[in-house]
Amino acid sequence: MPRSQINWKHLLISILLCQFTGVLGALFTTPAIPTWYTNLVKPSFVPPSWTFSVVWPLLFLLMGIALYLVWEKGLEKAEVRKAMGVFGVQLFLNFLWSVLFFGLRSPLYGLVEIVGLWIVILVNIWLFYRISRTAGLLLVPYILWVSFATVLNYTIWVLNV
Repeated sequence: MPRSQINWKHLLISILLCQFTGVLGALFTTPAIPTWYTNLVKPSFVPPSWTFSVVWPLLFLLMGIALYLVWEKGLEKAEVRKAMGVFGVQLFLNFLWSVLFFGLRSPLYGLVEIVGLWIVILVNIWLFYRISRTAGLLLVPYILWVSFATVLNYTIWVLNV
């Protein structure tokens, strides 16, 4: 395939996989917001609720594009398979955070999990960057947002113990 040609099927699968993960997480998040989450003590720096519904789809879009760029380097390459495997782990951990924090209503479990997620994202960025600089860089906003979310998660846990 020529370098400038886009494999639309792979691109669509990559983006939809990431967006679908967000939708699955929302199944646990959305019901808890008007009940449990609203009643938590939150820090002054918590963003307005609408922020999350804008930021996450955009981050999942960037993640999907990054996945596509790595996928297109060829599944026959061990480093591509490894990087995509790590991507799958971080995607699952992303979903799991919603289950733990919102589904189980546990800021503590969410905090423990999000620290692990952050580490896996960092490894994922490094692996993606080695294969495609653009793919690695597309994940930087994601780790920045998860860094903020980790601080927010920690602060919510402290304020509500």
